Amino acid sequence: MSLAAPVKVACLGAGYFSRFHYDAWNRLGSAQPVAAIDTDIDKARATGLAAFGSLRVALDDTQPDLLDIITPPPTHMAAIREAIDSGIGAIICQKPFCANLDEARKAVSLAETSDTTLVVHENFRFQPWYRAIRTEVENGRIGTLLQITFRLRTGDGQGPRAYLDRQPYFQTMPRLLIYETGIHFIDVFRFIAGDPQTVYGDLRRLNPAIAGEDAGYFILGYESGLRAMFDGNRLLDHSAENHRITLGEAVLEGTEGTLTLSGDGAVRLRAFGATDSQTVLEAKSYQGFGGDCVLALQKHVIDGLVQGSPLENRASDYLRNLELEEAIYRSHERSEQVRV
Repeated sequence: MSLAAPVKVACLGAGYFSRFHYDAWNRLGSAQPVAAIDTDIDKARATGLAAFGSLRVALDDTQPDLLDIITPPPTHMAAIREAIDSGIGAIICQKPFCANLDEARKAVSLAETSDTTLVVHENFRFQPWYRAIRTEVENGRIGTLLQITFRLRTGDGQGPRAYLDRQPYFQTMPRLLIYETGIHFIDVFRFIAGDPQTVYGDLRRLNPAIAGEDAGYFILGYESGLRAMFDGNRLLDHSAENHRITLGEAVLEGTEGTLTLSGDGAVRLRAFGATDSQTVLEAKSYQGFGGDCVLALQKHVIDGLVQGSPLENRASDYLRNLELEEAIYRSHERSEQVRV
């Protein structure tokens, strides 16, 4: 589809993370935010936009070109269906995408049948360090990529009040580490290295105050010999003043060198056999969340809708992330590697 700028955007949800969405839409000259929708009308009014308690009323009154869904997974399917029924042409939906894989498949089918553009708001691949890392890998700066390791250390998962200050529903989610957080790195690994052929998962719950897993590993296996490992532990921290910039640290190792991502967002390259390194991306302050990745994703989608450029994270492609996520949980339950 092709739209004219500025693209009119309605936002469903005014909870904790939505602040980054509203801020980015307000800074994006090619978009025009026209509505905030939330069951808590005071939260919707606090955005400064026209406030609505009903999605249907908001869509009818403001006639947006795009709906940005910023609500928890159990609400996604109904919102997508209502938006499609209203004739809206484009939807961005937050992750985790829908309540489960089956529901996500139904949402994709609905969008395809109605010729609606449906994109998942998976923003980590838009963080500047991962864009820089992929460029270095594609340019052969570390030779043949053999190993990717990401160590997630958010430091926010200890004690009976874990997560209550920002996202209290984390405590009751039956699946947490992979479903809510690890999914980011499934997508990042695919963004850098493509699709794996096997997965292995080993998960555990360390904090008795929560329902789901909060620590564990998964390994994506590639026929080339590459292995991509996620080592996640929400109770432990890493060396950074702000643990939420990168959520942890990464190392990408190849036959000709090593790329490292530190907790401040800096990327460094060390050539094989060398002891010193050069800076690929310097650490700096960003206005928005995670290197301003919300703005980068939203701009990417608007550019695609207006200019016709290819879109990343179309929901139809994103289903592969969810299939890999399910395979990780299945691998953990079986205590064996799973071919996907």
